[in-house]
Amino acid sequence: MPADHPSHSGAIADSALLSACRGERPARTPVWFMRQAGRSLPEYRAAREGTTMLESCLDPALAAELTLQPVRRYGVDAAIFYSDIMVPLKLAGVDVEFEPGVGPVLAHPVRSRDDIAALPTLTDEALAPIREAIGRVTAQLPDVPLIGFAGAPFTVASYLVEGRPNRTHPRTHALMHDDPQAWEALLEWVAEVDIAFLRAQVLAGASAVQLFDSWVGELSLADYLVHVQPASGRVLRALGELGVPRIHFGTGTGHLLVAMRDAGADVMGVGADLTLDAANELLGGRTPLQGNIDPAVLAGPPEAVDAAVAAVLAAGRAAPAHIVNLAHGVPKDTNPDVLAHIVDLVHEAPAAAKGH
Repeated sequence: MPADHPSHSGAIADSALLSACRGERPARTPVWFMRQAGRSLPEYRAAREGTTMLESCLDPALAAELTLQPVRRYGVDAAIFYSDIMVPLKLAGVDVEFEPGVGPVLAHPVRSRDDIAALPTLTDEALAPIREAIGRVTAQLPDVPLIGFAGAPFTVASYLVEGRPNRTHPRTHALMHDDPQAWEALLEWVAEVDIAFLRAQVLAGASAVQLFDSWVGELSLADYLVHVQPASGRVLRALGELGVPRIHFGTGTGHLLVAMRDAGADVMGVGADLTLDAANELLGGRTPLQGNIDPAVLAGPPEAVDAAVAAVLAAGRAAPAHIVNLAHGVPKDTNPDVLAHIVDLVHEAPAAAKGH
């Protein structure tokens, strides 16, 4: 890690977020939100006007601004780097674009050994816009840690194989089971891309990372252990060598929680399928937890929001440490005032003793 890395500063090292990642109970419970930068913010919509998703991610000044907006508005305890799981693929030279109303679409899906062998290499030079954006963010956040971000190998591979969003992933499952050697080669390629992408973010100033596995919850534990955990573990171990906390998250992953932690995570994000106290019991009471307010609650009445926050704080007291977040990302129609209120509630709540 560079000598001038933000993680070496007292303000960042002793921040509520990094303290919780280490299993400590800071003076106040940290809180941030997945997709806290996004369409729910009017300032985001104004800044993004006239740009595509990938253009906004690859413009260092704009990506930095979008990363900073929710920190300014909400006073959250972490910034999450504004990016997308398709960004490292685009930087590597994969032909991917976002279609309005559809999502990421690849011109040439990856469905054979020849397709996998033809995948390009992500060069260090291609990561220059990422390093510049991270530098811009950390220069303006002397007291708030920045979390680096990448999509986990299974989820990224599923987009590569399907060619566009598909919730059942039939071609992905077919490749995984019909040609496991090709599948392994594909996940190795994605893992190398993830490692390069996350290392660039950390070395440029990110003080933690989150590996996001959107679709992995659809797999059985047996399939996860054989076909996915090795690649995710490769990414998490590589980032562990840099000494930054590693957060691992997927939706619908209660049955995979222990295996995902054992891949090499320091903190486990918990979806809506488990309460935090149940997750803590599964994990043996030794892993800090992140989560897990149901995003659906955000559109409900104020008393429902207050009750959901109180329930999550209470359940989180069972864990060694707790970072409040949602059970998934902020919905695009969320009222920003609701998120601001949640931050206030969390910060005003009495801090729990470790594991209580």
